[in-house]
Amino acid sequence: MSAGLGRPVSAAAAPARPLPAARPAGAALTLVALSTAGLVVSVQQTMVIPLLPGLMTSFDASVTAVTWVFTASLLAGAVATPLLTRFGDMYGKKRMILLAIGTLVAGSAMCALSDSLALLIAGRALQGVSVSLIPLAIGTIRDAFPADRITTAIGVVSATMGVGGAAGMLVTGLIAARTTSHAPVFWIAGGLAAAGMVLIALCAPEVGERAGGRPDLPGAALMACWLVCLLLAISQGNTWGWGSPAVIGLFAGAAVLCAAWVWLEMRVREPLVRLALLTGRRSLSANLASLLLGFALFAMFTLIAGFIQTPRERFGYGLSGSVLDVGLYMLPSTVTMLGFSVVAGRISARIGPAFTLAIGSGFVAVSYMWLAVSHAHVSDILAFSAIQGIGFGIAYAALGTLAVQHVPMGESGIASGINSLVRTAGGSVAGAVTSAVLAGLTIAGTSTPTLHAYVVCFWIGTGGAVLAALVALTHGLRHGHT
Repeated sequence: MSAGLGRPVSAAAAPARPLPAARPAGAALTLVALSTAGLVVSVQQTMVIPLLPGLMTSFDASVTAVTWVFTASLLAGAVATPLLTRFGDMYGKKRMILLAIGTLVAGSAMCALSDSLALLIAGRALQGVSVSLIPLAIGTIRDAFPADRITTAIGVVSATMGVGGAAGMLVTGLIAARTTSHAPVFWIAGGLAAAGMVLIALCAPEVGERAGGRPDLPGAALMACWLVCLLLAISQGNTWGWGSPAVIGLFAGAAVLCAAWVWLEMRVREPLVRLALLTGRRSLSANLASLLLGFALFAMFTLIAGFIQTPRERFGYGLSGSVLDVGLYMLPSTVTMLGFSVVAGRISARIGPAFTLAIGSGFVAVSYMWLAVSHAHVSDILAFSAIQGIGFGIAYAALGTLAVQHVPMGESGIASGINSLVRTAGGSVAGAVTSAVLAGLTIAGTSTPTLHAYVVCFWIGTGGAVLAALVALTHGLRHGHT
């Protein structure tokens, strides 16, 4: 198979047929549709975080049980992303986008109607399938947009990950101030998803190549099994104990199943994932940077909410804020992320996506460093939010381009999907690491983390972003402008 950007020539891709490109006049509507859908998907990822304490009371459930409301979505998304993105390359990305957002509509309705924790968790798993929409959207942009507009368009769609995350907490905060029911949050998510589904159906073109072929179902099953084992062990390690038989068994199972999956993928004619997409030098650096940036992004969501809501009068730090304040204080990030995701296209055109990614990661590092050094006032949180928005706006635009730039057009969906999956894994690791630090350094006689625990986590976030910048710089120096 050709490693360039042209049409693949392997046997698997032989049936591929190019579909007509989108007309320039329709590009703006396509971008609006894809961005709206991506925003809705990102909202559902964080909207439940402020709800978790209330759900413990509503369902008379333990912290461990309620955590599954978040974990179920994470695991479902990890399993669905490589599968749906590969199907997008084979049978058409628009079909898979509609399927992904359709699961969000169905899952939201199930969550809103749920009268038990088990039904709520099942609905959240359905919602989680929708995260595959964003890499599918990035693949669609590569197929549909002129070369000089691809990075900017990818930047706008990628920015919805951070914008939607902040918006999710803001929406939940507004609702939580008026009712203790979880249903309104999910009805709003379902309504937004339905609107996004209509936009996609009407405005998004069905373009690009369809490789066709038979799906690698054994490979999909093995990949799903080892991903579930790995992410479950990471996400539950703090709760079950890192040395517990369950966690050790899950890690061991993940290793064995992953080895079996690699063996299978190297032997089947049409694998779910060509291993070159994971191990090639260009792809490896893009995926490593995605892992580190995913770590930094999800660390922000988990740390800032707790820090802002810590009562200063009781513990000597924090901002004594509400759930609504968390969303409001992150609004600067929303504005700067959207603005700089557009600017990123121009920067990338001049210096290349690798160096652009390094610049964005540097801004993320500076934002965490600011908070590690100065965190006593609302202005510190606002500055952190604005600077981090600049960083993620630039970095994710460049990262989306870097992930698909050197793969054949017929595999842009799965390449973007793997990059997104790695970012999810980075977020899972961030949740485990920061939770372990916060749980290990608490104020005597309470379960509240010390200020020092938060500062340590802020420095950890700084380190993750610095490493992402170094990976991007190394890639840029090794491969030049491209």
